[in-house]
Amino acid sequence: MPRETYQRHLREIQDEVMEMGGTVEKALEWSMQALKNRDLELAKKVVDNDKEIDKKRFAIEEQALDLMSTQAPMASDLRILLATLSVITDLERMADHAAGNAKVAILIGDEPPLKPLIDLPRMNEIVIDMLHKSLDAFIHHDAEAARQIVSRDDEIDHLYDQVFRELLIFMMEDPRTITRAERLIWVGHNLERTGDRVTNICERVVFMVTGKMEEMNISTY
Repeated sequence: MPRETYQRHLREIQDEVMEMGGTVEKALEWSMQALKNRDLELAKKVVDNDKEIDKKRFAIEEQALDLMSTQAPMASDLRILLATLSVITDLERMADHAAGNAKVAILIGDEPPLKPLIDLPRMNEIVIDMLHKSLDAFIHHDAEAARQIVSRDDEIDHLYDQVFRELLIFMMEDPRTITRAERLIWVGHNLERTGDRVTNICERVVFMVTGKMEEMNISTY
């Protein structure tokens, strides 16, 4: 394969990662909208679309592995491909978390709301913003931006702890709220895990640029 063609394929793979990331961002956005608005059709759409995200991950993985096995990429390009394999895995897991939250929305259905949703949507906003910026750092090979993004994970952890404590009080004061409270805790946990997966992407960006793995998910909260 001519070098120019090889580089074009490499860029195409990275572009497809960005496309997959945009789809995951939309899944996160829609899952929270479904939860807030009791929109069961939108929730089902998120769950159904998760299968397409899985297919996208496998297609990108196949392309990356094909380049690795047939083109003997140089060290810098090999790091891009290795980072890509890790990033698409984390994106696929984030889509699973979004689908999980959509399933919670379906379970809740038309039950009376336990409390106004304030902290969970805020967590979701931060996660989406972090994800968007981490993908920008990936496509622009910006290690410094990746390092800065990780600091926002503490905000997510703080909000999750706040949500957990508040819902625990509901359950202690009125056992009839346990099921509804547990479901919202699941949502918070999924968002907290999604934030951790954004951190994974940032770590892979740094590796891709520097060739060094850095542990960046050590919370200061």
